Formats: sequence, structure tokens, C-alpha cells
Amino acid sequence: MGDEAVVAALLDRHGRTFADELGLDLHTPTPSALFGLLLFAVLSSARIRSVNAAAGTQALLDAGWSNVGKLAATSWQERVDVLNQHGYARYDERTANMLGDLTEQVQDRWGGDLSRMRTEADGDLEALKALLTEHKGLGPVGADIFLREAQSCWPEIRPYVDKRAKQAAKKLGLPSKAEDLAALVSPDDLARLVAALVRTSLTDDADEVRKAARG
Repeated sequence: MGDEAVVAALLDRHGRTFADELGLDLHTPTPSALFGLLLFAVLSSARIRSVNAAAGTQALLDAGWSNVGKLAATSWQERVDVLNQHGYARYDERTANMLGDLTEQVQDRWGGDLSRMRTEADGDLEALKALLTEHKGLGPVGADIFLREAQSCWPEIRPYVDKRAKQAAKKLGLPSKAEDLAALVSPDDLARLVAALVRTSLTDDADEVRKAARG
């Protein structure tokens, strides 16, 4: 059973980025798409299940709060109500406050467009991480979540494979070095591969993936 067979089985089972799941087009990213990804990264940083973080993000987007200006115009109570209804009952009030602060930061620092953050980092990954973690509610784990998806449209940060994805790769018998994993797929599929590794970690189905790879 070669690495290519395992990767094929993995992508067949889990080969969808979280951005795609949320309907965020990162191939030609708009300020709204990047902001939506930032919201997902922030919500995913809480100690809740990934599915709840995705549901909470989707709820914010479905409420029409798909960019900085629209979310900034909401009240604290409106944000609490939406989060409370979509799996954030334990964190709704704190997160509602945090989202208010986050929108102010993105608007004041980047004019609502996170591509300006990319420009300021100027290809320096560590600088980009530092800028990301300036945002309210976003620590190193949240930065990892954002960057492993953003590599689909910001090629200068490829290959971006965080600790969780590397651990999942090792469990599947795949290389755990970012460069070696990147060599197994086309550049355009790298974000899908990393997302698939994270998903197999979340569902703990490495055995099923290996079984499928054996045919």
C-alpha cells in the first residue's frame, strides 16, 4: 500500500476544505471570503466540536453578516441569539463580545480587507502569524486553522501543514514533513489534503482510510 493510495482514499473520504463547506471561495478570495475564514478560525479556537464551530460560522453568514461592515452593524444581543441557537450556548455571550471587538480590529487595522495583512507580511510566514494572532480571540491554534485553508489562495505560505495534520499523517503512515506531504499532491490540492488530514483526526477513522486504500 503506497502513499499515493492512502492519499487517494483520504481525499475520497474527506477531501473538502472547511472553506468549501462554508461556501467561501478562496480561489479568487474577496474580503468577505477571507473574513468568513477568520470567523471560522476564531470560533474553532473555542473548546467545542469542529462541527459546532462550522455551524456557528454558517449561522453568522446565513444571517447576512458576511463582511466586516455587516457584522459591525449588529447588536450584541443579535449575535448572542444566533450563536445560542447554533451550538454556542456555553460561549455565546463571551463570543458575541469578542466578535464585536474583532470586527473593529479588522476594520480599523485592515480597512475590512485581510489581503492587506498579507501584503504587510510580505511573504514572511512568521510575520503573518504574528499579525493574525493580534486579532481578538485568535491564538496560535486559530492562526493554524486560518493558514492551512488560506494556502489555497496565498501560495507563498505553502506548504502549510500544522501539528494536528502532521500527527494525522503519521498515523496513516504518510510522511509527516510538510514538503514531503506536498509532493504527494498538486499545489492546488494541498489545502484539501491538509483539511482531509484534520478531518480524519477529528473523526478518528485512520483505520477505515487505510482499509479503503488497500482496496
